[in-house]
Amino acid sequence: MKELLYIGAGGFLGTLTRYALQLGIPSANVGFPWAVLLINAIGSLFLGWFFTIAAPDKITPQLRLAIGTGFTGAFTTFSTFTLDIVRLSENGMWTKAVIYIVASLLAGLLLCALGIQLGQLMRGKPSQDGTA
Repeated sequence: MKELLYIGAGGFLGTLTRYALQLGIPSANVGFPWAVLLINAIGSLFLGWFFTIAAPDKITPQLRLAIGTGFTGAFTTFSTFTLDIVRLSENGMWTKAVIYIVASLLAGLLLCALGIQLGQLMRGKPSQDGTA
């Protein structure tokens, strides 16, 4: 039961952080959904990094839940990503919709991999290809 409190506290902070970023970036209704793309990209980088450095012997399971599941889960937003795609498509902006999908997937994958590599460097572990 305590785990739900940790997740909820992290989620509360993640939601507020996402909302603050969305206020500072132009709205999705005026064209391209830059805010959600940026938020999800940052979240991918962060989550890859966090779960690489968050060794169980260094960070408590409760903190891993609060930050990894709560904060990052509430900060990033797959549902808004899909809504943006539907809205772009409904408005006949198919090219923007496809660019948004591809850019989101590529940014998420590349930044998550970068986050993992940064975490490995911080922990003093070589990357998968053998270089540090």
